Amino acid sequence: MRFKTVEEIEILAAGGKKLAQIMRELCAMCQPGANAAQLDKEAEDRIIKAGGKPAFKGFGTAGQEFPNTLCVSPNEMVVHGIPHKDLEFKEGDLIGLDLGMEYKGLFTDHAVTVGIGNISPEARRLLSVTKECLDLAIKQAIAGNRLGDIGYAVQARAEAEGFGVVSKLVGHGVGHEVHEEPRVPNYGKPGAGEEILEGMVLAIEPMINLGTPDVQTADDGWGIVTADGRLAAHFEHTVAITKEGPRILTI
Repeated sequence: MRFKTVEEIEILAAGGKKLAQIMRELCAMCQPGANAAQLDKEAEDRIIKAGGKPAFKGFGTAGQEFPNTLCVSPNEMVVHGIPHKDLEFKEGDLIGLDLGMEYKGLFTDHAVTVGIGNISPEARRLLSVTKECLDLAIKQAIAGNRLGDIGYAVQARAEAEGFGVVSKLVGHGVGHEVHEEPRVPNYGKPGAGEEILEGMVLAIEPMINLGTPDVQTADDGWGIVTADGRLAAHFEHTVAITKEGPRILTI
């Protein structure tokens, strides 16, 4: 893990602002009949126009690089969905969008789950609670706290609603690389885990399931889906730890 300087955090904030605007534009395109592959192309075009580079495309170990710019994860898919050209959004779907960008040599990461048209009350509740989990987690991202404080904030809120907290996937450090140390779990005990220090930049990303917390790999070998086939939601911000408290960079 490398700490970020004040100057680097300002660059990350500039890139994160551009990334957040791109995400808002993509979310507005998420309507019944929209196509995942077209959304992926729009994401890449917008990142390049903004002066950045896609962070996910080509990311991974040799021979296992992610092939696209945008992760598109429908319904029971938690994360890492390939934006297949035959994935067309339908009324009532939940669509997870996860996008990373390199800007001036530094990386930010941002994710949103979008409801398509009219969604079910349980889907609406899942989105609301998962967003709340992210907000609560960010409030704990204070120098002197512990990573367990972040994880506990997510776990306590989600499990109070009877939802499953994915434990096999975690948030992470980000900035100089797409994924850095430390790992940022969405579960834990207050006061436990690594100390949160000024200069850290964390990708905090609750992944919450309507049912069981268990997940498995999808048939395409990329996506991660809920083991019981029920809905999942995922929200993520890149957050810098500063003297003044947590600073959300992807807004």
